[in-house]
Amino acid sequence: MTELQILEVDGSRAADVLSVVHEAFANRPPLDPPATALEETEESIRKALDANGGLLVIHEGRHVGALLFEERGRMLGLRRVGVLGSVRGLGVAAQLASRAFEIAAERHCGGVELEARVELPRTVQFWRRMGYVESGRNGNRLTMLRLLPVTRTLPTADDTRDFGGWLAGLLRPGDVVILTGDLGAGKTTLTQGIGTGLAVRGQVTSPTFVISRVHPSTQGGAPLVHVDAYRLDDELELDDLDLDTDVDQAITVVEWGEGKAEGLAHSRLQLHLARHDDDSRTLTLTPVGPRWRDLHF
Repeated sequence: MTELQILEVDGSRAADVLSVVHEAFANRPPLDPPATALEETEESIRKALDANGGLLVIHEGRHVGALLFEERGRMLGLRRVGVLGSVRGLGVAAQLASRAFEIAAERHCGGVELEARVELPRTVQFWRRMGYVESGRNGNRLTMLRLLPVTRTLPTADDTRDFGGWLAGLLRPGDVVILTGDLGAGKTTLTQGIGTGLAVRGQVTSPTFVISRVHPSTQGGAPLVHVDAYRLDDELELDDLDLDTDVDQAITVVEWGEGKAEGLAHSRLQLHLARHDDDSRTLTLTPVGPRWRDLHF
């Protein structure tokens, strides 16, 4: 990507941000109802920037991209995301979005949220490529969301199991947990903790040779569906397990599920475990979708 200068700005740069917003939105196709970006004034932009800040992108001395931040509860909202057509292909939009995500982490937000118009499919597809998922719809406006990952250090296997037990307290029927990590990283250990927390019947062990096991609840709660996708080649094979008949009523945990199990649920938890030489683990938990928007991990 071409090197760009991305500045975090306040109201003192309102005129520069306004020039980008007006030029970028003027070149978009007509929308019904029309976008209101062209109604922005220097005063309205200054007020927004002074309240929550924004970003301004400079390339070869020109202002070529911009966006405004806004508060959306725990989320950092993005508004008026605009990039000039003259710099398309230089990765401006991707770098702008990446910097906004970094700022969300710096501000200790839960994630980033924005609206996209369904009449602009290329824009919607761009945000999907950047890791955003749809979390709501109001007419022709899609709300799109990307949540920040959470990292935990788990010093021992017992800590890994205990974390699974704690996580079980957040889970409900229909939830899908996707586990990744090298052999011996603790995926099955964490699943055992989930099973204990859910009070399911039967010993939770690696289901490698049978692909999946169902552990009923001993207390009338949701069953645990434990899947090992290590020997599956792709998502189509996972569909062959007919898990869709259980997903809505069960809590499904898929080991080795990255790239294979995402289609099981629009909202899901993606957990990666890394084992270190001292036998401790680093857990990276990435919540995906509106189910997890307002939960604190």
